[in-house]
Amino acid sequence: MKKFFSTAYSDAAFNVATLAIRAIFGLILFYYYGLYKIRNFGHLESVFPDPLHISHRISLVLVIFAELVCTVMLVLGFFTRFAALALVITFCVVEFLINKGHVGMVNNNVHEQAWLYLAGFVAILLLGPGRISIDAAMGK
Repeated sequence: MKKFFSTAYSDAAFNVATLAIRAIFGLILFYYYGLYKIRNFGHLESVFPDPLHISHRISLVLVIFAELVCTVMLVLGFFTRFAALALVITFCVVEFLINKGHVGMVNNNVHEQAWLYLAGFVAILLLGPGRISIDAAMGK
């Protein structure tokens, strides 16, 4: 019981926790959002939001890159901070340009989801990949 309330942690616990955060956030985003966008690319390319005014198609391609390629890199722990930064930028655009920074229950919790993903990817960006990653195996 004493260990349960302790603020100390082991290196192993930290590394497993960083792996779990990377895997959970990365796989959920990949499966539920990235795959949907790639499967429906033809329909989405003309209606996808274009908050940066670079064209609907390019905006969609950038988001697909973040949600498919960067999430795989994140889960594997390969160039983890680059992948996390790309995802942080993506969710900053989603939250501050598309959702306009609103907090509250609107549209099936869209705002809460964006804030949660943003918080998770900022945590990964700050924590790094941990030792259970390709980055650690490469000595980065």
